[in-house]
Amino acid sequence: MRFVLYTHSLVSDWNHGNAHFLRGILRELLGRGHEAIALEPSEGWSRANLLADQGAPAIERFRHDFPELFSIGYDAGFDHEAAVADADVVIVHEWTDPAVAARLGRLRRAGADFTLLFHDTHHRAVSDCRGLADLVLEDYDVLLVFGEALRQRYQQLGWARQVFTWHEAADTRLFRPLQVDAQHDLIWIGNWGDGERTRELETYLFDPVRALGLSGSVRGVRYPQQALEQLRQSGLRYGGWIANADVPAAFAGHRVTVHVPRGPYVRDLPGIPTIRVFEALACGIPLVSAPWDDVEGLFRAGRDYLVAKDGAAMTAALAAVLNEPGMAAELARSGLAAIEARHTCVHRVDELFGILSICGGGKVRRTLAGPVGELVA
Repeated sequence: MRFVLYTHSLVSDWNHGNAHFLRGILRELLGRGHEAIALEPSEGWSRANLLADQGAPAIERFRHDFPELFSIGYDAGFDHEAAVADADVVIVHEWTDPAVAARLGRLRRAGADFTLLFHDTHHRAVSDCRGLADLVLEDYDVLLVFGEALRQRYQQLGWARQVFTWHEAADTRLFRPLQVDAQHDLIWIGNWGDGERTRELETYLFDPVRALGLSGSVRGVRYPQQALEQLRQSGLRYGGWIANADVPAAFAGHRVTVHVPRGPYVRDLPGIPTIRVFEALACGIPLVSAPWDDVEGLFRAGRDYLVAKDGAAMTAALAAVLNEPGMAAELARSGLAAIEARHTCVHRVDELFGILSICGGGKVRRTLAGPVGELVA
Protein backbone atom coordinates (compact mmCIF):
# COMPACT_ATOMS: atom_id res chain seq x y z
CA MET A 1 0.00 0.00 0.00
CA ARG A 2 0.99 3.63 -0.35
CA PHE A 3 0.95 5.76 2.80
CA VAL A 4 1.14 9.57 2.81
CA LEU A 5 1.70 11.29 6.17
CA TYR A 6 1.08 15.00 6.63
CA THR A 7 3.27 16.13 9.52
CA HIS A 8 4.57 19.37 10.94
CA SER A 9 8.02 18.06 10.08
CA LEU A 10 9.70 14.74 9.53
CA VAL A 11 13.07 16.37 8.87
CA SER A 12 13.22 18.47 12.05
CA ASP A 13 12.88 17.17 15.60
CA TRP A 14 13.56 20.62 17.10
CA ASN A 15 10.90 20.82 19.83
CA HIS A 16 8.91 18.30 17.80
CA GLY A 17 8.83 14.89 19.45
CA ASN A 18 6.20 13.54 17.07
CA ALA A 19 8.91 13.36 14.41
CA HIS A 20 10.57 10.58 16.44
CA PHE A 21 7.48 8.39 16.33
CA LEU A 22 6.59 9.07 12.70
CA ARG A 23 10.12 8.24 11.58
CA GLY A 24 9.79 4.89 13.32
CA ILE A 25 6.37 4.22 11.80
CA LEU A 26 7.57 5.08 8.30
CA ARG A 27 10.65 2.90 8.69
CA GLU A 28 8.51 -0.01 9.79
CA LEU A 29 6.09 0.46 6.88
CA LEU A 30 8.98 0.58 4.43
CA GLY A 31 10.51 -2.48 6.04
CA ARG A 32 7.30 -4.39 5.34
CA GLY A 33 7.40 -3.49 1.67
CA HIS A 34 4.93 -0.59 1.63
CA GLU A 35 5.50 2.85 0.12
CA ALA A 36 5.55 5.70 2.62
CA ILE A 37 6.33 9.41 2.29
CA ALA A 38 5.83 12.49 4.43
CA LEU A 39 4.58 15.92 3.43
CA GLU A 40 5.55 18.93 5.54
CA PRO A 41 5.32 22.72 5.16
CA SER A 42 8.50 24.08 3.57
CA GLU A 43 8.74 26.87 6.14
CA GLY A 44 7.44 24.97 9.15
CA TRP A 45 8.18 26.34 12.63
CA SER A 46 10.28 23.40 13.77
CA ARG A 47 12.36 23.27 10.59
CA ALA A 48 12.92 27.04 10.60
CA ASN A 49 14.06 26.97 14.22
CA LEU A 50 16.37 24.02 13.62
CA LEU A 51 18.03 25.90 10.77
CA ALA A 52 18.35 29.05 12.85
CA ASP A 53 19.74 27.10 15.81
CA GLN A 54 22.01 24.58 14.08
CA GLY A 55 22.28 25.58 10.43
CA ALA A 56 22.05 23.45 7.30
CA PRO A 57 24.22 20.59 8.69
CA ALA A 58 21.31 19.61 10.95
CA ILE A 59 19.13 19.01 7.89
CA GLU A 60 21.92 16.95 6.36
CA ARG A 61 22.03 14.92 9.59
CA PHE A 62 18.46 13.81 8.96
CA ARG A 63 19.34 12.61 5.46
CA HIS A 64 22.40 10.80 6.80
CA ASP A 65 20.68 9.20 9.78
CA PHE A 66 17.47 8.22 7.97
CA PRO A 67 18.45 7.73 4.31
CA GLU A 68 15.40 5.58 3.59
CA LEU A 69 12.93 8.30 4.61
CA PHE A 70 11.50 10.77 2.14
CA SER A 71 9.80 14.07 2.95
CA ILE A 72 8.37 16.58 0.48
CA GLY A 73 8.02 20.24 1.43
CA TYR A 74 4.91 22.10 0.34
CA ASP A 75 3.90 25.76 0.11
CA ALA A 76 0.73 27.68 -0.70
CA GLY A 77 0.72 26.63 -4.34
CA PHE A 78 1.29 22.92 -3.74
CA ASP A 79 -0.94 20.43 -5.58
CA HIS A 80 -2.25 18.31 -2.70
CA GLU A 81 -4.71 16.55 -4.96
CA ALA A 82 -1.89 15.18 -7.09
CA ALA A 83 0.17 14.25 -4.02
CA VAL A 84 -2.53 11.92 -2.66
CA ALA A 85 -4.05 10.78 -5.97
CA ASP A 86 -2.62 7.28 -5.74
CA ALA A 87 -2.50 7.01 -1.95
CA ASP A 88 -4.18 4.16 -0.11
CA VAL A 89 -3.89 5.75 3.34
CA VAL A 90 -3.47 9.44 4.23
CA ILE A 91 -2.65 10.34 7.84
CA VAL A 92 -2.90 14.00 8.87
CA HIS A 93 -1.21 15.23 12.05
CA GLU A 94 -3.08 17.74 14.19
CA TRP A 95 -0.51 20.52 13.64
CA THR A 96 -1.34 20.54 9.92
CA ASP A 97 -2.80 23.83 8.69
CA PRO A 98 -6.60 23.58 9.17
CA ALA A 99 -7.12 24.70 5.57
CA VAL A 100 -5.00 21.82 4.28
CA ALA A 101 -6.72 19.35 6.62
CA ALA A 102 -10.13 20.53 5.39
CA ARG A 103 -9.00 20.34 1.76
CA LEU A 104 -8.08 16.69 2.20
CA GLY A 105 -11.43 16.07 3.88
CA ARG A 106 -13.27 17.54 0.92
CA LEU A 107 -11.36 15.23 -1.39
CA ARG A 108 -12.49 12.26 0.67
CA ARG A 109 -16.09 13.48 0.72
CA ALA A 110 -15.99 13.91 -3.05
CA GLY A 111 -15.15 10.23 -3.50
CA ALA A 112 -11.37 9.89 -3.22
CA ASP A 113 -10.72 6.22 -2.47
CA PHE A 114 -7.93 6.66 0.08
CA THR A 115 -8.65 6.10 3.77
CA LEU A 116 -8.25 9.39 5.66
CA LEU A 117 -6.99 9.42 9.26
CA PHE A 118 -6.40 12.27 11.71
CA HIS A 119 -3.56 11.86 14.24
CA ASP A 120 -3.51 13.80 17.54
CA THR A 121 -0.40 13.71 19.75
CA HIS A 122 -0.89 16.84 21.87
CA HIS A 123 -2.96 18.17 24.75
CA ARG A 124 -4.77 20.89 22.76
CA ALA A 125 -8.07 19.01 22.99
CA VAL A 126 -8.10 20.02 26.65
CA SER A 127 -5.79 23.06 26.76
CA ASP A 128 -6.81 24.81 23.52
CA CYS A 129 -10.13 23.27 22.58
CA ARG A 130 -11.21 26.26 20.47
CA GLY A 131 -8.05 26.13 18.36
CA LEU A 132 -8.40 22.44 17.65
CA ALA A 133 -12.11 22.85 16.90
CA ASP A 134 -11.12 24.91 13.84
CA LEU A 135 -10.23 21.61 12.18
CA VAL A 136 -13.02 20.08 10.13
CA LEU A 137 -13.00 16.37 10.93
CA GLU A 138 -16.38 15.02 9.83
CA ASP A 139 -14.93 13.82 6.53
CA TYR A 140 -12.21 11.75 8.20
CA ASP A 141 -12.66 8.00 8.36
CA VAL A 142 -10.74 7.50 11.60
CA LEU A 143 -9.14 9.51 14.39
CA LEU A 144 -5.99 8.22 16.10
CA VAL A 145 -5.16 9.75 19.48
CA PHE A 146 -2.24 8.94 21.75
CA GLY A 147 -4.12 8.13 24.93
CA GLU A 148 -7.44 6.77 26.17
CA ALA A 149 -8.21 10.00 28.08
CA LEU A 150 -7.86 11.93 24.83
CA ARG A 151 -10.07 9.44 22.97
CA GLN A 152 -12.80 9.94 25.56
CA ARG A 153 -12.40 13.71 25.24
CA TYR A 154 -12.98 13.55 21.49
CA GLN A 155 -16.08 11.46 21.95
CA GLN A 156 -17.45 13.81 24.59
CA LEU A 157 -17.00 16.73 22.21
CA GLY A 158 -18.64 14.82 19.37
CA TRP A 159 -15.75 15.47 17.04
CA ALA A 160 -15.66 12.06 15.41
CA ARG A 161 -17.48 8.75 15.23
CA GLN A 162 -14.50 6.39 15.15
CA VAL A 163 -11.70 7.32 17.54
CA PHE A 164 -8.94 4.86 18.43
CA THR A 165 -6.21 5.01 21.05
CA TRP A 166 -2.83 4.75 19.33
CA HIS A 167 -0.02 5.38 21.78
CA GLU A 168 3.40 6.52 20.73
CA ALA A 169 6.21 3.95 20.94
CA ALA A 170 9.94 3.47 20.50
CA ASP A 171 11.63 2.94 17.17
CA THR A 172 13.77 0.05 18.33
CA ARG A 173 15.76 0.11 15.11
CA LEU A 174 17.29 3.23 16.64
CA PHE A 175 16.55 3.15 20.37
CA ARG A 176 18.37 0.23 21.92
CA PRO A 177 20.95 -0.35 24.67
CA LEU A 178 24.53 0.46 23.69
CA GLN A 179 27.53 -1.13 25.37
CA VAL A 180 29.25 2.02 26.60
CA ASP A 181 30.80 2.68 30.00
CA ALA A 182 28.75 5.44 31.62
CA GLN A 183 30.93 8.37 32.60
CA HIS A 184 28.27 10.58 34.20
CA ASP A 185 25.42 10.22 36.67
CA LEU A 186 22.23 11.71 35.24
CA ILE A 187 20.83 12.94 31.95
CA TRP A 188 17.52 14.61 31.23
CA ILE A 189 16.42 14.98 27.61
CA GLY A 190 13.44 17.26 27.12
CA ASN A 191 12.43 20.70 25.95
CA TRP A 192 11.42 23.53 28.25
CA GLY A 193 7.74 23.17 27.31
CA ASP A 194 6.26 26.68 27.45
CA GLY A 195 6.56 26.85 31.22
CA GLU A 196 4.26 23.84 31.67
CA ARG A 197 6.61 22.16 34.15
CA THR A 198 8.80 24.95 35.50
CA ARG A 199 8.21 24.21 39.18
CA GLU A 200 8.29 20.46 38.58
CA LEU A 201 11.74 20.66 36.97
CA GLU A 202 13.04 22.51 39.99
CA THR A 203 11.49 19.98 42.39
CA TYR A 204 12.28 16.75 40.55
CA LEU A 205 15.47 17.61 38.68
CA PHE A 206 17.47 20.64 39.75
CA ASP A 207 17.08 20.32 43.54
CA PRO A 208 17.82 16.56 43.77
CA VAL A 209 20.85 16.88 41.50
CA ARG A 210 22.20 19.71 43.62
CA ALA A 211 21.48 17.87 46.88
CA LEU A 212 23.33 14.75 45.70
CA GLY A 213 26.13 16.56 43.90
CA LEU A 214 25.49 14.61 40.70
CA SER A 215 27.29 15.03 37.40
CA GLY A 216 25.33 15.05 34.19
CA SER A 217 23.65 17.04 31.48
CA VAL A 218 20.41 18.38 30.08
CA ARG A 219 19.59 18.37 26.36
CA GLY A 220 16.72 20.20 24.73
CA VAL A 221 15.64 23.58 23.42
CA ARG A 222 13.76 26.77 24.32
CA TYR A 223 15.31 27.12 27.79
CA PRO A 224 14.94 30.71 29.05
CA GLN A 225 17.76 32.46 30.85
CA GLN A 226 16.27 31.75 34.27
CA ALA A 227 16.20 28.01 33.55
CA LEU A 228 19.79 28.07 32.30
CA GLU A 229 20.82 29.74 35.55
CA GLN A 230 19.04 27.03 37.55
CA LEU A 231 20.89 24.45 35.49
CA ARG A 232 24.22 26.11 36.19
CA GLN A 233 23.52 26.24 39.92
CA SER A 234 22.52 22.57 40.01
CA GLY A 235 25.81 21.51 38.46
CA LEU A 236 24.27 20.05 35.30
CA ARG A 237 25.73 20.91 31.92
CA TYR A 238 23.39 22.29 29.25
CA GLY A 239 24.06 20.87 25.81
CA GLY A 240 21.21 22.36 23.79
CA TRP A 241 19.51 20.52 20.93
CA ILE A 242 20.37 16.89 20.38
CA ALA A 243 19.72 15.02 17.15
CA ASN A 244 17.30 12.18 17.82
CA ALA A 245 19.78 9.69 16.38
CA ASP A 246 22.33 10.69 19.04
CA VAL A 247 20.01 10.03 21.98
CA PRO A 248 20.86 6.31 22.53
CA ALA A 249 24.55 7.15 22.91
CA ALA A 250 23.71 10.01 25.24
CA PHE A 251 21.66 7.70 27.47
CA ALA A 252 24.41 5.09 27.41
CA GLY A 253 26.91 7.63 28.75
CA HIS A 254 24.83 8.20 31.91
CA ARG A 255 23.64 5.98 34.75
CA VAL A 256 20.08 7.22 35.23
CA THR A 257 17.46 9.48 33.68
CA VAL A 258 14.28 11.12 34.90
CA HIS A 259 10.82 11.82 33.50
CA VAL A 260 9.12 15.10 34.37
CA PRO A 261 5.71 15.21 32.65
CA ARG A 262 4.11 18.47 31.61
CA GLY A 263 1.28 19.81 33.71
CA PRO A 264 -1.59 19.32 31.21
CA TYR A 265 -0.87 15.60 30.96
CA VAL A 266 -0.77 15.12 34.72
CA ARG A 267 -3.93 17.17 35.35
CA ASP A 268 -6.15 16.42 32.38
CA LEU A 269 -4.75 13.55 30.29
CA PRO A 270 -3.64 10.73 32.59
CA GLY A 271 -2.13 7.66 31.01
CA ILE A 272 -0.05 9.52 28.39
CA PRO A 273 3.69 9.34 29.17
CA THR A 274 4.85 10.95 25.88
CA ILE A 275 7.58 9.60 23.63
CA ARG A 276 10.52 10.20 25.98
CA VAL A 277 9.57 7.41 28.40
CA PHE A 278 9.32 4.84 25.60
CA GLU A 279 12.67 5.88 24.17
CA ALA A 280 14.52 5.92 27.50
CA LEU A 281 13.29 2.47 28.52
CA ALA A 282 14.12 1.13 25.06
CA CYS A 283 17.71 2.27 25.60
CA GLY A 284 17.98 0.28 28.83
CA ILE A 285 18.64 3.20 31.18
CA PRO A 286 17.05 3.20 34.66
CA LEU A 287 14.31 5.82 34.88
CA VAL A 288 12.86 7.67 37.87
CA SER A 289 9.65 9.61 37.19
CA ALA A 290 7.79 12.45 38.79
CA PRO A 291 4.17 11.39 39.43
CA TRP A 292 1.90 10.53 36.51
CA ASP A 293 -1.13 8.26 36.52
CA ASP A 294 -0.60 5.23 34.29
CA VAL A 295 -4.32 4.50 34.15
CA GLU A 296 -3.93 2.30 31.07
CA GLY A 297 -1.32 0.05 32.63
CA LEU A 298 1.30 0.63 29.97
CA PHE A 299 4.10 -0.13 32.43
CA ARG A 300 4.63 -1.54 35.93
CA ALA A 301 5.55 1.27 38.30
CA GLY A 302 8.20 0.14 40.74
CA ARG A 303 9.50 -2.51 38.33
CA ASP A 304 9.87 -0.91 34.89
CA TYR A 305 10.65 2.49 36.42
CA LEU A 306 10.46 4.17 39.81
CA VAL A 307 7.98 6.88 40.81
CA ALA A 308 8.93 9.69 43.20
CA LYS A 309 5.96 11.35 44.90
CA ASP A 310 7.91 14.51 45.79
CA GLY A 311 11.36 16.05 45.65
CA ALA A 312 12.64 14.20 48.70
CA ALA A 313 11.52 10.89 47.23
CA MET A 314 13.21 11.74 43.94
CA THR A 315 16.46 12.48 45.75
CA ALA A 316 16.25 9.16 47.62
CA ALA A 317 15.35 7.18 44.50
CA LEU A 318 18.20 8.64 42.46
CA ALA A 319 20.64 7.89 45.27
CA ALA A 320 19.41 4.30 45.46
CA VAL A 321 19.71 3.69 41.72
CA LEU A 322 23.20 5.18 41.59
CA ASN A 323 24.44 3.35 44.67
CA GLU A 324 22.83 -0.06 44.11
CA PRO A 325 24.01 -1.58 40.81
CA GLY A 326 21.72 -4.58 41.15
CA MET A 327 18.62 -2.38 41.45
CA ALA A 328 19.73 -0.28 38.50
CA ALA A 329 20.33 -3.35 36.32
CA GLU A 330 16.94 -4.86 37.18
CA LEU A 331 15.10 -1.62 36.43
CA ALA A 332 16.86 -1.36 33.09
CA ARG A 333 16.12 -5.00 32.24
CA SER A 334 12.45 -4.78 33.20
CA GLY A 335 11.86 -1.47 31.41
CA LEU A 336 13.46 -2.76 28.22
CA ALA A 337 11.39 -5.96 28.39
CA ALA A 338 8.18 -3.90 28.67
CA ILE A 339 9.09 -1.99 25.51
CA GLU A 340 10.01 -5.11 23.57
CA ALA A 341 6.79 -6.82 24.60
CA ARG A 342 4.29 -4.05 23.89
CA HIS A 343 5.63 -0.65 22.89
CA THR A 344 7.64 -0.67 19.67
CA CYS A 345 6.78 0.83 16.30
CA VAL A 346 6.29 -2.76 15.12
CA HIS A 347 3.42 -3.09 17.61
CA ARG A 348 1.93 0.24 16.54
CA VAL A 349 1.98 -0.63 12.85
CA ASP A 350 0.27 -3.93 13.70
CA GLU A 351 -2.38 -1.92 15.56
CA LEU A 352 -2.72 0.49 12.65
CA PHE A 353 -3.33 -2.37 10.23
CA GLY A 354 -5.92 -3.78 12.61
CA ILE A 355 -7.74 -0.45 12.68
CA LEU A 356 -7.60 -0.16 8.91
CA SER A 357 -8.96 -3.68 8.49
CA ILE A 358 -12.08 -2.58 10.38
CA CYS A 359 -12.50 1.07 9.39
CA GLY A 360 -10.52 1.44 6.18
CA GLY A 361 -12.08 1.93 2.79
CA GLY A 362 -12.82 -1.01 0.55
CA LYS A 363 -9.52 -0.73 -1.30
CA VAL A 364 -7.52 -0.87 1.93
CA ARG A 365 -9.51 -3.71 3.46
CA ARG A 366 -9.10 -5.81 0.34
CA THR A 367 -5.35 -5.23 0.39
CA LEU A 368 -4.74 -5.99 4.04
CA ALA A 369 -3.86 -9.45 5.26
CA GLY A 370 -2.80 -10.76 8.63
CA PRO A 371 -4.22 -10.92 12.17
CA VAL A 372 -6.16 -8.10 13.74
CA GLY A 373 -4.58 -6.85 16.93
CA GLU A 374 -6.38 -5.88 20.10
CA LEU A 375 -8.11 -2.54 19.53
CA VAL A 376 -9.69 0.18 21.61
CA ALA A 377 -12.60 1.67 19.69
